[in-house]
Amino acid sequence: MKLLVTGGAGYIGSVVTAMLLDAGHSVVVLDDLSTGHEVAIPPGAQFVRGRVHDVIGDVLTPDFDAVLHFAAFIAAGESVQKPAKYWDNNLVGSLRLLDAVRSAGVRRLVFSSTANVYGDPDSVPIPETAATRPPNPYAASKLAVDHALAGEATAHGLAAVSLRYFNVAGAHVRADGSLMGERHDPETHLIPIALQVAAGKRDKLELYGDDYPTADGTCVRDYIHVSDLATAHLLALSTMQPGSHRIFNLGNGNGFSNRQVVEVVREVTGQPVPTEVGPRREGDPAVLVASSEKAMRELGWQPAKPALPQMVADAWDFFAGATVRHKTR
Repeated sequence: MKLLVTGGAGYIGSVVTAMLLDAGHSVVVLDDLSTGHEVAIPPGAQFVRGRVHDVIGDVLTPDFDAVLHFAAFIAAGESVQKPAKYWDNNLVGSLRLLDAVRSAGVRRLVFSSTANVYGDPDSVPIPETAATRPPNPYAASKLAVDHALAGEATAHGLAAVSLRYFNVAGAHVRADGSLMGERHDPETHLIPIALQVAAGKRDKLELYGDDYPTADGTCVRDYIHVSDLATAHLLALSTMQPGSHRIFNLGNGNGFSNRQVVEVVREVTGQPVPTEVGPRREGDPAVLVASSEKAMRELGWQPAKPALPQMVADAWDFFAGATVRHKTR
């Protein structure tokens, strides 16, 4: 198939691109590199630099079979301070994409959504039927796209899938042995920041709040290996239903507190990770843990790397290799 991957220079988008290429598909990556990195785009993919808003009509032509849409800003905390930035990029950009999909007659779209749309859930693990209470503009913008996809499926027969996933970690090993991992700048995610502290790149790690209603007072999150997550995108692509918008949660069903994650990083790296407690971040739910039963049942998805130490170890291997490569340039 010929596939368009928006945001394919980012962490998850680049891993999905690599898996699509390894599966024999032809892939075009569209990314403006505002948060992605051209070096992350796997060899073999055609790269078009630009914003979805501006160039999608020229890029998406009728010979494409499907779109996988990752292009978005993802920092929930920043979205509270700069909501217009998130509404424009995440929602308006997605609506422009849907216009182009309709015009080109492309009938399949897989959307990178987020479990953050559930806010503070009534119970965990969270099923897809749980009430949505987006706690910040980032989550609200993603939920708005979910609604737009549902309307597009009903009105125009689009086959659409939204994958709502939780915290993503680890590094993907390609067939040639190369590692693909997380390289956000600035980094906002717990595991890579903790690894930077372990490597001496940062003095300490700030824990945002220790007064949540959890066992140790810090937020609890479900973690999913990036390779397992990417596999779910390929499965979704192969099981799409015209005129239907389907939603799947993806996670391991196990929650880890921020303090537990830091302890795993210490164990894996053998290094101290000094921490300091700071104030809560606006829009952070206390507990997010997924129920992935629907994805397992309907997509045939099963996480192959569910253990948090394995995710941290893979991320540590990538971080060490990326640091070495950076020094030799």
